[in-house]
Amino acid sequence: MIVLGIDPGSRVTGYGLVEKKDNEMTCIHSGHIAPSGRIPFYDRIHFIFQVMVEILEQYRPQEMAIEDLFYAKNVKSSLKLGHARGAVLIAAVHCGVKIFEYTPLEIKKSIVGYGRATKEQVRSMVQVILKLKDIPNLDTSDALATAICHLNWTRFEAITGQVN
Repeated sequence: MIVLGIDPGSRVTGYGLVEKKDNEMTCIHSGHIAPSGRIPFYDRIHFIFQVMVEILEQYRPQEMAIEDLFYAKNVKSSLKLGHARGAVLIAAVHCGVKIFEYTPLEIKKSIVGYGRATKEQVRSMVQVILKLKDIPNLDTSDALATAICHLNWTRFEAITGQVN
């Protein structure tokens, strides 16, 4: 199974495709979408949508896991994050990919074993789990962590019969 993990952001949206065969997870492709800050906000959101559609059509993941919204102190930042997240969600729906959402706490706990882990701790564990030679940037590693979290959760569901 191939899962696309997403760490949404209006400035940088991280993504990572993780394939699970037997009990082995492999990074198929990963990166980040960083539209120019010089273009209008609505064009940045459209750019995120377009790139996501290209990724979804090229790699054809069976499922997408995305970081769920969290409460932020800055309302304006939260709204912009919501717009970026919406662009990603619409791209997945457009391409017929099933969507699963996980909170940052669930993702960190799944990867590091501790829900208040730092981004650097998450990146280190992602690097170990996927046996990555190169160190991904933090947005990309968060996206890969989201995909790993989903693959771990679906394994748990298969064992226990519970549904998220």
